[in-house]
Amino acid sequence: MQKTPYLIHFNEKDREEIGSYYDFGYVISKLKNALHNKYGTDFHLYADDETSNEIWEVLEEDLEIHPEKVEAVTHVFDGLETRTISSNHNHDQLEFIIKPRLSNTLYYYKEYEVAVVRCPIFQTHTESIHDFIMAKNNEGLLTFLNYVIKRKRDYTKNYVTVFTDTENGIESTKEKITTFVTRDDVFLEESLKKEIYRSIDEFFTDSGSFFKTYDIPYKRGILLYGKPGNGKTTLVKSIANSITAPVAYWQITEHTSSYSIHEVFSTVNRMTPMVLVIEDIDSMPIEVRSVFLNTLDGATSKEGIFLIGTTNYPEKIDPALINRSGRFDRAYEIKLPTLELRMGYLKKKNMLQFISEEELRKIIQLTDGFSYAQLNELYTSVALQWHYEKAVDVEKICADLQADNKKKKNFKWDTDAEQVGFIR
Repeated sequence: MQKTPYLIHFNEKDREEIGSYYDFGYVISKLKNALHNKYGTDFHLYADDETSNEIWEVLEEDLEIHPEKVEAVTHVFDGLETRTISSNHNHDQLEFIIKPRLSNTLYYYKEYEVAVVRCPIFQTHTESIHDFIMAKNNEGLLTFLNYVIKRKRDYTKNYVTVFTDTENGIESTKEKITTFVTRDDVFLEESLKKEIYRSIDEFFTDSGSFFKTYDIPYKRGILLYGKPGNGKTTLVKSIANSITAPVAYWQITEHTSSYSIHEVFSTVNRMTPMVLVIEDIDSMPIEVRSVFLNTLDGATSKEGIFLIGTTNYPEKIDPALINRSGRFDRAYEIKLPTLELRMGYLKKKNMLQFISEEELRKIIQLTDGFSYAQLNELYTSVALQWHYEKAVDVEKICADLQADNKKKKNFKWDTDAEQVGFIR
């Protein structure tokens, strides 16, 4: 490729000639000089509108797990932080950790001859953060980008990527799956449970060979609806724990915008096949619903994506979401647990360590209309009473929780009530 000349060379100009560009060009010049002095060649500067998030997430992971892959060439500004205080939370203790700071350091991947740096540019009355990617050649950079996508796909199998729309834009974090939820932990009607897991299994088995065999478009969308506390989140966790594919979770808020819709789908499309969970899909702002629907209708926007939408308020769902094929293919109601499911659930939680089989059967009769979240509160109440009194009044506990349930529905909480229960 023929080398194209530059019209303006920073080293040949002073601040008065090029104004605010001087501050920007000064940092770039120092970074390029540092790389040239260390590696004996020029580096090209690349713009990146697609993979910046992935690069920095992988860099952070590599600094922790594969430090041999990354070299810290130099820090940039001597007055800015170069290390970060972090912490690990677990059930036993709070552990503090000192980690290299992603920003203000020029990092170099020797294997790919690629350098990356995130640093501020200080200009008159302003400060802005810039991400710079520099490489010796296109081939090395393309190999590096393929490495980034593969690395992210590998490590996200143990995490859930969480997208949250905020007033300052979309925030992307990764959360380690700490609570292992199996399919046996999911209590649903057997036929419904079997149908949902079959569609999941066929989607991710042998790269979706089922869909290719029967000439079915390789994308799937299901909508889970029902009252809060009935296991929609548990079902999603069990899916995340039972497949070897990335899972992303997107929390819709009043700040969801056309930009965040594009950002989420651009990111997940690079990680397919994968699961994308859209929580509280009924909260999608009216002004961006058409953008969301058009994105779902795009020729490749859902290719390789198993889409799961959840809502506690199906009546608020835009009918256009489920009235057109290719958006959400099926809608499943996650109902209140039946008598049999309540019995199985409380036995699974080992309620019989506190009460007799006869008392458990009495509880099952007294908890008609309880959600799984309310059954969890029931279990906690029983455990607390047994722990302190070595006896349990199951009828009173159930009556108190039923009364609390009615008050919650009617929004009537008496200030002189003897006991108040909180329902998750």
